[in-house]
Amino acid sequence: MSDYEHLIVEEADGIVTVRLNREPLRNTLNRKLMKELTDFAREYRTAPHVRAIILRGADTFFSAGADLGSFGEDRGVPSEPAEKPGLLALREAVLSGPDMCKAWEEIEPVTIAAIEGYCVGGAAALVLCCDFRIAGEGAMMRLPEVPLGINMSWRTLPRLATIAGPSRAKRFTMFGEPTKAATLHAWGMVDEVAPSGGAYAEAFAWAQKLAALPPIPVRMTKEAINAAANALHHASTFMDRDQYLLTFLSEDFQEGVKAFFEKRKPDFKGK
Repeated sequence: MSDYEHLIVEEADGIVTVRLNREPLRNTLNRKLMKELTDFAREYRTAPHVRAIILRGADTFFSAGADLGSFGEDRGVPSEPAEKPGLLALREAVLSGPDMCKAWEEIEPVTIAAIEGYCVGGAAALVLCCDFRIAGEGAMMRLPEVPLGINMSWRTLPRLATIAGPSRAKRFTMFGEPTKAATLHAWGMVDEVAPSGGAYAEAFAWAQKLAALPPIPVRMTKEAINAAANALHHASTFMDRDQYLLTFLSEDFQEGVKAFFEKRKPDFKGK
């Protein structure tokens, strides 16, 4: 098993648990952690001895998403480069998030996200790539990107629309409001709500049931359903990294981040 700096990986009886391990920094998804998550997913993509993979955060929170204090670096864009990078370099840099999500979506064993507390931004995008999501009663998910002045990227929107439906996907993304576990369950964004602190135990119980099933038809079922549900996802999001770069370079995004830190209402100009 590979060594990771920001992940704790444990394996027993065909069940693998992957725990985010940047707790002092609220498990924010910097480039190093995203690369490790991508590397793990590629390493375990077809692992024949694995029946289920559980992705979890800390005991009381999942992840705060990207760190706005170094927003560009965490999203794959150098915040203060020595010289201004060209567009080709920028387009390559912002593949970190989409590549991570794609890698997790392509894992053949069944994936389950166990969510406690907050699961924000890129972390919400990541758990939407898993097959199932189990949330503690106190959990919440939120996409803050649009209220900050940028688009939601990482090819997340078609996944969200497929899971929750178009209207709820628009509401969840445009308003960027914290959405609690009970509402997420009603919208189909989480599959079960456990008592607070019990998300991992419930996810492990699901993993044990999956481990007892015949692995070949389980994997075939996952592949067939994903192929039907996700057939047009790439076609509808092939430009989302360019949309992200456009909004990342906008005056509105600068205003959104400045207002966030100054704890005031932003004044957007559409520039």
